[in-house]
Amino acid sequence: MGAGNAAVSMFDEWRATAVGGTEESSVAVPGKPAEFADADGVTYVTTFEDPRDERDDAAVVELRGLYAHAEVDVTGERLDGEGTVTHDAYFEPLRIPILPYEENELSVTCHAPRDRFGGLHDTDAVPEAERVPGIWWGARVESHPLPYIDRMRVRPEVTEDGAVLHVRTTVVSEDPIDERITYSLKPEGELQTRGMMDRGRVETTGPGKTTVEHTIDVRDPALWWPREFGQQHRYTLRAKLGNSERTVTTGICEVDREGDHLVVNGQEVPIRGVTLSTADPADVQRAAETNANLVRARAHALPREVYEACDEAGMLVWQDMPLSGPGAFDADRGAELAATMAETYSQHPSLAAFGVHDEPTDAFAEGIGGGLLDGLRLRWRTWRTGYDRSDADAIADAFPEHRPVIPVVGGPGVDHDAAAYYPGWDYGTPETIDRLLERHPTDVLAAFGAGSLADDVETAAGFDATKHDRHVDGGIEDSQAYQAEVLRTVAERARCRGLGTVASSLRDTDGAGMGVYSVDGDPKDSQAALARAFQPAQAFLAQPGTGTRELVVRNDGPKPLSATVSWEAGEERGERDVTVDATGLWRDEVEIPADADVVTLQLSASGGTVENRYDLS
Repeated sequence: MGAGNAAVSMFDEWRATAVGGTEESSVAVPGKPAEFADADGVTYVTTFEDPRDERDDAAVVELRGLYAHAEVDVTGERLDGEGTVTHDAYFEPLRIPILPYEENELSVTCHAPRDRFGGLHDTDAVPEAERVPGIWWGARVESHPLPYIDRMRVRPEVTEDGAVLHVRTTVVSEDPIDERITYSLKPEGELQTRGMMDRGRVETTGPGKTTVEHTIDVRDPALWWPREFGQQHRYTLRAKLGNSERTVTTGICEVDREGDHLVVNGQEVPIRGVTLSTADPADVQRAAETNANLVRARAHALPREVYEACDEAGMLVWQDMPLSGPGAFDADRGAELAATMAETYSQHPSLAAFGVHDEPTDAFAEGIGGGLLDGLRLRWRTWRTGYDRSDADAIADAFPEHRPVIPVVGGPGVDHDAAAYYPGWDYGTPETIDRLLERHPTDVLAAFGAGSLADDVETAAGFDATKHDRHVDGGIEDSQAYQAEVLRTVAERARCRGLGTVASSLRDTDGAGMGVYSVDGDPKDSQAALARAFQPAQAFLAQPGTGTRELVVRNDGPKPLSATVSWEAGEERGERDVTVDATGLWRDEVEIPADADVVTLQLSASGGTVENRYDLS
């Protein structure tokens, strides 16, 4: 969100002390100071001079990513008349309007989660140094004339007549006002369409914040499309009140869910996704390199920089609530967070879906799936859980209806809306996915995979060395080869069934993990395996082997595919011309000779040739 003509300064130098401690340290903000990795709370203090010049009347302290529960004190006179501020929705920016003194002090105390809504960072899936309570995303001070536009929220909606923008504009004033806000909407980049202007009234009775709502009609809107389906058209909305301006860049996109796929602007879009355990804009390009069209923010919220990268790249975002694992939680509190999350992110056209509760039970906890020792034997009859999903459903109902909501992602035996199945890691072999999907069917496989080493380490956050050692007897090379086999097998077999498919993790958070990239962003062997399995148009053997086998061609594109599929197995070769419907599947049988050690498939179309190779030895 742009601050228009406001002067902006960053807070550069901070002093930090663990709550209850006495040792002070200089730290960089935003960031996660590793020296406080074991602290339940950290106090950050900085000083700043009055940032205003002769044109400005007030200042705003903006803090982004306050994890997880924070109290904030700032000197200067509060325009809203309040004192210490509390904040516990870390994905929503905190903005404090003040009339600053010549010298000012800002004190921010961040605490570890006090409820279940700490999400992924309240688990051992990330290292302790990545969980330090703090100001994770940004801290700055702005100066403004009074009155000024403090915040603008935008939610686009496609209508029968075109589109509308639902706008909520917050104005800060010191005196009563009765004025007009001018809104101008202009296309971004090379988009050739006309802009438009509108006006809305704002009336205040005294000092403080006032929020007004306005609806702007967009005639002949240019829609935003996910990658491979069209252009990423966007608009910039500018609001002006006197000498104050604020801008928001948005896009117009309609999303629904029908079973195994999303429906974007009326077009079926199959799901090929990867899960983000990190929050780096560079991960969006890494996701694209795996041929994904969606990233899932599993049990944590993404900063706006990641959303902006997804908007630009055409990468859809499945945004979870920060809620993971077993245990009771406050549904009313969750409903409040759901409404805040929707308002925070709805301006982004890449936003595709919301998730509520991630993996609420452990399928192999004693008394559920039979315990860890039975994990490889798959005791299907005892695989039931007593999970009550009513609280997750209540939170799901708090989200607005403009995006689909997935209340529960869970393992076998859970009454889920999308599945988290880990054959070849938690249980069985990678091929067990076929039996698993027959016993516990799903439309979307929202998590699958296996862990592997990236460095020569014995322990790492988010990595179960015991499970790893049951499957791998060797070092880094064998470890990565096994992970690649699991990801390829499960992804291919899920796609052959027409399922939406989301791999467990894009990038490790430590020296080993479930990612297809290391913590430093280097590709593991599984990156290439997943990218091949996620080719938008690809040929597969549904169950590789000799004898009569099913040959499957999947086309995830928006147009029918005319192609030639050829295969080579030992001394045998074959070729067929195929036509595959848009976002469809083609199936036939081929005969693989008994002495074949390798089967090579090639799918050739006007866009080029992709290859898939199976080692049967």
